[in-house]
Amino acid sequence: MTAVLWAGSAAAGVFVAVFLVDGWTRPGYRSVRHPVSALALGPRGWLQTANFVCCGALIAAAGAAVFPATGGVVLAAAIAVFGLALVASGVFPMDAMRGYPPGSPDETPQRFSLRHRIHDAAGAVVFLSLPAAAAAAVFTLDGAFRVGYSAVTAAALLGLFSLFGRAWEDDSPRAGLIQRLNIVVGWVWLGLLLADLAVRAD
Repeated sequence: MTAVLWAGSAAAGVFVAVFLVDGWTRPGYRSVRHPVSALALGPRGWLQTANFVCCGALIAAAGAAVFPATGGVVLAAAIAVFGLALVASGVFPMDAMRGYPPGSPDETPQRFSLRHRIHDAAGAVVFLSLPAAAAAAVFTLDGAFRVGYSAVTAAALLGLFSLFGRAWEDDSPRAGLIQRLNIVVGWVWLGLLLADLAVRAD
């Protein structure tokens, strides 16, 4: 169980590191505007696809290990669902749009493919299951810091998700930046939680 928790914690950190470095170094990709999911497109798209699938699988497995570590059914289930939704986000990539990959139309398509619609649904699960996990942690964990940090994280994630939704619909030039802030806040909380549980389980 301890090894699985450590693997999930590491996966949360690796996921963030991969999309940050890949986004900064990808030709034609604008991290401030384009979403992380767009990195799964183009010649180097396999890297983000693998990031989604591998890290998501490890986090889902860690979610299963959270239950015996905490006794929190909702917390464990929310983390496992989050990981599985990440895997689905990699299996079903988004459509090309808004200038990426280079040569794609700069606007949003009028109609989306089935895989894009599945990707959108998986993305909604990703960005709602993590604040649900943080909220569940408030009622599962002990210690004022752990509870307070989880409560602040849950509120921040819901607020950032709402901001990103509006920015995405408006094709804001800052949409990618807002999404990255959302991801960093949530994934850091998750990585620290899983690491803390792994230390306690030793």
